Amino acid sequence: EVQLVESGGGLVQPGGSLRVPCAASGFTFNDYAMSWVRQSPGKGLEWVSSINWNGGNTYYAESIKGRFTISRDNAKNTLYLQMNSLKSEDSAVYYCAKNPAPQVVVTTSSKLNALDAWGQGTLVTVSS
Repeated sequence: EVQLVESGGGLVQPGGSLRVPCAASGFTFNDYAMSWVRQSPGKGLEWVSSINWNGGNTYYAESIKGRFTISRDNAKNTLYLQMNSLKSEDSAVYYCAKNPAPQVVVTTSSKLNALDAWGQGTLVTVSS
């Protein structure tokens, strides 16, 4: 059974940093690209970032480019999202999700239906 478990969410002040890990199990992690998706209160799902199977290719939404970094440790079956210079509008539930292929399939919010496994999400609140 595929399992994706996010952790590390919490309350952080504007301008602060947070790293969110996602532990993967039940599939061969280094055979698949992975993505981060978020949902702010009252809004729809928003694609945030994606990374291919070996970390060699990364993609970012314009809203977070230059502030967030996606990475993966295939030896630990873990995906990460490093978030810096956080803003109140970054407050959301953050989900990690599996692409159906080694190369990235999802690079926009319109392609989220292609993601074939999702975690339960972790809440990040940016507030003073």
